[in-house]
Amino acid sequence: MSSPTTETTSPQGVSLEGEAYVEAVIERYRQYVNPGLARLMQFGGFGDVEVSAEGCVLTTATGAKYLDFLGGYGVFSVGHRHPKVVEAVHRQLDRLPLSARTFFCEAQALLAEQLARLTPGSLQFTFFSNSGTEAVEAALKMARVATGRTQFVSTEGSYHGKSMGSLSVTGREKYRKPFEPLVPGVTFVPYNDVEALATAVSEETAAVILEAIQGEGGIIPARPGYLAAAREICDRHGALLIVDEVQTGLGRTGALFGVDHEGVCPDIMTLAKALGGGVMPLGATIATPPIWERIFGENPLLHTSTFGGNPLACAAGLAALEVIQEENLVQRAAERGEQLLAGLRAVQEEAGGAITEVRGRGLMIGVEFAVKDVAELTINGMARRGVIAAYTLNNPKVIRLEPPLIVTAEQVDIALGAFREATLEAISLLEGLEETVE
Repeated sequence: MSSPTTETTSPQGVSLEGEAYVEAVIERYRQYVNPGLARLMQFGGFGDVEVSAEGCVLTTATGAKYLDFLGGYGVFSVGHRHPKVVEAVHRQLDRLPLSARTFFCEAQALLAEQLARLTPGSLQFTFFSNSGTEAVEAALKMARVATGRTQFVSTEGSYHGKSMGSLSVTGREKYRKPFEPLVPGVTFVPYNDVEALATAVSEETAAVILEAIQGEGGIIPARPGYLAAAREICDRHGALLIVDEVQTGLGRTGALFGVDHEGVCPDIMTLAKALGGGVMPLGATIATPPIWERIFGENPLLHTSTFGGNPLACAAGLAALEVIQEENLVQRAAERGEQLLAGLRAVQEEAGGAITEVRGRGLMIGVEFAVKDVAELTINGMARRGVIAAYTLNNPKVIRLEPPLIVTAEQVDIALGAFREATLEAISLLEGLEETVE
């Protein structure tokens, strides 16, 4: 999906031939942003500059077009620049971009109402922030105040963010170690291990925090009964259940929320990514009335955010929720997910033992390779064929596929073709290298 090099004029007014423009941007990354990241991106086959996007297609400065099967790690569930979301943000921008923080905000009130209506159980009150990690930070603080306890139980391989509190409950030492000591009192247990979870939770536990599907851990779905067992264990010990739906929420898994597959109702839920409609950053922490009263009953300003719940972001959130419902994206995620899973498993059979497992729900799918190098080469090969994918942070053997929920059956077939060719090419290349070494 590529086209010839074109002249590029950026929104900042820089006008250069495509390749010169790209090199100028990359050089600024090297000089002023992150030199190591610049090297990593170029090595991975992403040495270009994104300049526009629409639907499921992203266009770069050199004129290349890419089918986006990463979807901003779940951000672009309604696609890039969905017209309804863009229009809603434009309308709000013309009236009141940011709140004065002294009067009431209609968009925030309406979005909170919609979330209370859509989320499971008795979740009702929402604290708005700007990202998933902020949403988790709020959830952890809420759990401490609501229970009067300080201990948390999380899972190995989990990912909840990289700010201090959320990093403390993120289950990979590689990211925690450089910043220790972190928030104390966190115990990690294997994901999907009910017995280990039951052993770890006690009368000192403020909350258990889980993902409905471990995202960065390698796209690992909760086994049947696991979330329900976690709910029962928390109830038994008076602990809260926090479910992190930052990636799984709002239709990604073929249900509106990941917990809906088991009918489990958490005490606190976190949302972000898709909530902003792929146009604005937006996070949310939603809790039940009893929890809210314990936290904010005496002091409604106990936890605040200057930009959280701003009018622009909430306008985007309201439009995104409308699109998800009006375009039946939950069902579309389930249908296209079945198509994608079936196609990937066919490639798995053709690839022999190179692919160890294909797993996931809806349009949150992981492909695990036996060798990390094959996964990396496959991502590079897909990029050269005009399809974007990436590996998971906590398990680089796993390629994640999370396209927009608006993806068509034809686009799924295109991505499958690119994946098949790139995988077989990577296997052949490594086999050739091994033979050369021998």
